[in-house]
Amino acid sequence: MLLDYQYSLWGLPEGSNERAKIKHEVHLRSARKLQELCFRNGGIYIKLGQHIGQLEYLVPQEYVLTMRESMLNKCPVSSYDQVCEVFKKELGETPDKVFDEFDPKPIASASLAQVHIARTHDGQKVAVKVQHTHMTDTAAADQATVEFLVNTLHRLFPSFDYRWLVAEIRESLPKASCLKIPLSEFTLSRNLDVLYNCFLSIRRDIGFDWFWAFQELDFLIEAKNSVKCLENFRKLSPHIADYVYAPEVHWSLSTSKLLTMEFMDGAYVNDVITIQKLGIQPSDVARLVSQTFAEMMFKHGFVHCDPHAANLLVRPLPSGKRRIFGKKKPQLILLDHGLYKELDFSTRFSYASLWRALVFSDANGIKEHSVKLGAGEDLYVLFAGILTMRPWNRVIDPAVDHLVIKGTDSDRSELQMYASQYFPQISELLRRLPRVILLMLKTNDCLRAVNNSLLQGSSLETFLIIGRVSSEAVVEAKMTQMKSLFSRIDIWFEEFLFEARLLALQIAFWLLRVRNALT
Repeated sequence: MLLDYQYSLWGLPEGSNERAKIKHEVHLRSARKLQELCFRNGGIYIKLGQHIGQLEYLVPQEYVLTMRESMLNKCPVSSYDQVCEVFKKELGETPDKVFDEFDPKPIASASLAQVHIARTHDGQKVAVKVQHTHMTDTAAADQATVEFLVNTLHRLFPSFDYRWLVAEIRESLPKASCLKIPLSEFTLSRNLDVLYNCFLSIRRDIGFDWFWAFQELDFLIEAKNSVKCLENFRKLSPHIADYVYAPEVHWSLSTSKLLTMEFMDGAYVNDVITIQKLGIQPSDVARLVSQTFAEMMFKHGFVHCDPHAANLLVRPLPSGKRRIFGKKKPQLILLDHGLYKELDFSTRFSYASLWRALVFSDANGIKEHSVKLGAGEDLYVLFAGILTMRPWNRVIDPAVDHLVIKGTDSDRSELQMYASQYFPQISELLRRLPRVILLMLKTNDCLRAVNNSLLQGSSLETFLIIGRVSSEAVVEAKMTQMKSLFSRIDIWFEEFLFEARLLALQIAFWLLRVRNALT
């Protein structure tokens, strides 16, 4: 692919129409090659393709569209014989014995597993998630191979620096039991001896002497994550707990490689037509998605880090509650709880403080908390731009809609121009940021893609929600640290000022909507 770029663009002047045309063709050709590679190898490679499909403003559109159309729920499937093999190993029986009914054809297939519809012997309809048989055997070797290739390509072509993406994919794999094993102590299978020797010969140069070896990809951890997620909403965010749901787990029919859950009917979060047919406003869904993940990030510190469209369903609130004008209220159903990340108190406080500063155009606060999160004093401006997808002059603009992305071609072109212009600095920033922050960026990428589907851009109301929840989280965190009465009075006064600013933003938002409606 790199040679294709070098050869095809050789001698074509920058900025010329001919170069732009050829570049588009190479992008499309290379995206299809990458898609084919991901499908052929499966597992971690599909995870890589899924993530590329979310980087709408960082990688060329040809890659984003190609990956997004194929990588979410159209991945290669395991055969029914392979499914039976997993069942026999895990439960001692074939699916037709374990369940009263079992559809051998999966309704969806992802990078690590596929989902079948079944019915239990007591008549309950369930979804059964079955791990692909090859995952345990190949996960460590696949990850090492990807890391080796990316690091080697960076050595050969310094401008090709995607080492941050490898680190992010490493963090994105479902967390089970894992060991940090030095390569010198790791025995690879016979067919990887050559690769192993290559690792040993260049590991000092390229800066890694270990990789993560996964003993198992444990679906029981995923099940426990879903339970903890809902508990957090009930305890820490009771005001929206009824609006967020996760399928109930059938523990007696679940193991580390099989997960049996309540079957959920609903519309995918990016299926606007079906959502409207259900009597739900897409804008209500966008608000609920923003509120849900803001609560997770800023208050719970336990975050679902893979909220792409195939993992989010929407249905009418089971209680039947409606809005004033008769539209049904939505309930968000969270699927695939394999990838969660816990934010410690310091990180959660700094991240909430940073987003509060971004919403309120507080340049000093943006710098202070960006530095605390690892961006450094030299790249904090770029960090703010990546989080908001806005240039710095817009980030600190006091206008009420300063962070809103309209989703127009000009907006997209401007952001892609910045991404191309500052790619070396972006790569350096992503390399130095802590892995947990990279996962927050991945989560933001997914949520931004969801919002774009629902609203054709971002919404001012989304940022008002983020501003409110982040401000509440900062105040709550400070209250737990301050013991004296005077300190608490200072915090209460700070909270009053932020409430006043939020009210002013809300009024400005409504005035802006009225003005837009009249023009």
